[in-house]
Amino acid sequence: MMAAPIDSPCRNLCSLDAERKGCTGCGRTLDEIVHWRSMTDAQRTAVMARVKEFEPIPS
Repeated sequence: MMAAPIDSPCRNLCSLDAERKGCTGCGRTLDEIVHWRSMTDAQRTAVMARVKEFEPIPS
């Protein structure tokens, strides 16, 4: 039995920061957002660990 895929950390508060390097809603980098669907579970787990405590930045 295969494990369920790791859900995206997206909070539907999508907005890029001033430098256009990351999302102010979930904390992922632009590269992580673009490649999320093709990432391995290990890569997704690493992203999730990094953004776990991220607080959205008000726009």
